[in-house]
Amino acid sequence: MTAIPSATLPRARRLSATPGQIALALAIAAFLLLFLGLPVGTVLYVAFTEKGTSNFTLVNFYDFVRTELFMRSLWNSFYVSAMSVVWASVFALPLAYLTTRFVFRGAMLVQTLGFLPLIMPPFVGAVAMQLFFGRNGSVNLLLDDWFGFKIGFMEGLNGVIFVQSVHYFPFILINLSAALRNIDRAMEEAAQNLGSSGFRLFRRIVFPLALPGYLAGASLVFVKVFDDLATPLLLNVKDMLAPQAYLRVTSIGIADPMGYVISVVLIVASVIAMWLSALALKGRDYATTQRGGGGLARRVMTPWEAVLGYGVVILILALVLAPHLGLLLLSFATIWSFSPLPDAFTTAHYARVFGESSVYIKNTLIYATLAGGIDIVLGVAIAYLVLRTKLIGREWLDWAASAALAIPGVVLGIGYLRTFYGVTLPDGTPLASLWITIVLALAIRRLPYALRACYAALQQISVSLEEAAENLGATKARTVRRVVVPLMAGGILAGFVTSFSTAAVELSATLMLVQSNSDAPLAFGLYVFMQSAAGRGPGAALGVVAVLLVALCTFISHLIIERSQKAKGMGH
Repeated sequence: MTAIPSATLPRARRLSATPGQIALALAIAAFLLLFLGLPVGTVLYVAFTEKGTSNFTLVNFYDFVRTELFMRSLWNSFYVSAMSVVWASVFALPLAYLTTRFVFRGAMLVQTLGFLPLIMPPFVGAVAMQLFFGRNGSVNLLLDDWFGFKIGFMEGLNGVIFVQSVHYFPFILINLSAALRNIDRAMEEAAQNLGSSGFRLFRRIVFPLALPGYLAGASLVFVKVFDDLATPLLLNVKDMLAPQAYLRVTSIGIADPMGYVISVVLIVASVIAMWLSALALKGRDYATTQRGGGGLARRVMTPWEAVLGYGVVILILALVLAPHLGLLLLSFATIWSFSPLPDAFTTAHYARVFGESSVYIKNTLIYATLAGGIDIVLGVAIAYLVLRTKLIGREWLDWAASAALAIPGVVLGIGYLRTFYGVTLPDGTPLASLWITIVLALAIRRLPYALRACYAALQQISVSLEEAAENLGATKARTVRRVVVPLMAGGILAGFVTSFSTAAVELSATLMLVQSNSDAPLAFGLYVFMQSAAGRGPGAALGVVAVLLVALCTFISHLIIERSQKAKGMGH
């Protein structure tokens, strides 16, 4: 059926916003203001006011600057984040370059295995990495036995850098690989014809053209590491900003302004990191005449190159898979101490998890499902208002929802605690102590992921299909319900699964809000178990459950995207 051209629709009907759209926009704005703007505003307000009064002051920031612990924590956070980017780049660059520029058997397997660290919470990986690389871990025990020395892989800040770079390097790998595939290969061929080759070709031509993808991944790594709370705490590194913010609020109380000052510093650092990555690309042209393709085919490696290339890939993948292997072994281990491998194996930890800790799994399924549902409803609504209406200020909804990316989880948790603890129900129960507050925090944290998926899905739907439905008598609401949403189904499902899987292992925001074990999600249970040596076996078993849960969601998400792409290909 041929769609009726948009010119046949009255101009006022196409451009004016309906009362329903205005009401929807106001409802979304109220939700974002209440559960994102107000908590973050509260954090800013407390940081800039004198304790016990409402007077504006900068004395709290002066106290921050003159306190040696806080300044050391600020420097440590920057240092750890920057070095994590460096080491994440060392892991990601060879994998991305080898799999996109050479005939490399198993390239898809390498890319898939390279994604695996993201399905494990980093603080869980920290425990597993200690078992292999700690002072008395498998590697150091073997080094001491064979060569008489040990290496401090996991000592202090080095341990945080090691764990974070292994966990977050896939952000650089994914973005850089995509950028390398999109480069016009004819430009590399021209450079080779002019005598450039090897590392010089990569440094002068290939990497500069792929810089947007690299910086996108690197800025994400920096922000994620800078904001991470649980990994430093589990490695007993407390002189970093996120742990200091948490410790100030939990040990001194929510009235202490210093936790809020540190939260403001965390927000500013996140915004600056994103701004600098955008500034680095501003005013430069990275466009090529065609995406991918061009004159060069993937090069066949020489025997020596193959040996070196596969050796590097195997070494990197061994590091990448070490946390997963360590977690699996620990989940079945009876005792694993001062020995390269566990003394014996048991299934008792899994029995304990499914017996005593099933409440964590149940809560996680409920919280993540509700959070994902909220995100999808908001994501579809915001995407529709931005792309399909001329509503004044609609871009602000997109900006406000995406701003959650720049708000660290610990900051959001502190903001919720301060904002909603004073709000009580008729029976005197503080709103901040209810499990629904955890759901709302998870929904706000993961909203940008669902929004981007919904936005991309709606961009691929021709507006002429909606216009045709309206010309046949359908109302806007019916058109959205019967035409738009079904066509967006693939993107909606992918957005839901992404929100669900990442919310299922979120800890930074929820650590502040959990009031009792009966309301605790899986990530909180993991953190509690991993605090003690006796609990690490059951904690590892719970960690394996978490990894499998996220892995299943990730697989389903990829399956949905592939099927929707095939369906669109067949439709064309």
